[in-house]
Amino acid sequence: MFIEDYSRFGWINLLQEKSSSLDAFKSFKAAIELKIGKKIKCVRYDKCGEYYGRYDETGRNPEPFTRYLDEYGIEAQYTMPGTPQQNGVAERRNHTLL
Repeated sequence: MFIEDYSRFGWINLLQEKSSSLDAFKSFKAAIELKIGKKIKCVRYDKCGEYYGRYDETGRNPEPFTRYLDEYGIEAQYTMPGTPQQNGVAERRNHTLL
């Protein structure tokens, strides 16, 4: 699920596996930029690892999602995992969907 913060436009895409989340974001990005006529500047998500990447002995290994954001100049804002207070809009939408 992706939510455009200003208009609260939501995009829900059911995935068979988490590895296809980048494709879902690309679809959302194309739709929202066409609808609004502006580029996405920032994406907010938690640091759980499926989007952010993991650390190992060589340092941070960014996931394809994070590399895509860097490539298009989209700022990534991170919230701490397990703190729904930091991302209330998405948490309320999750509760509504459930």
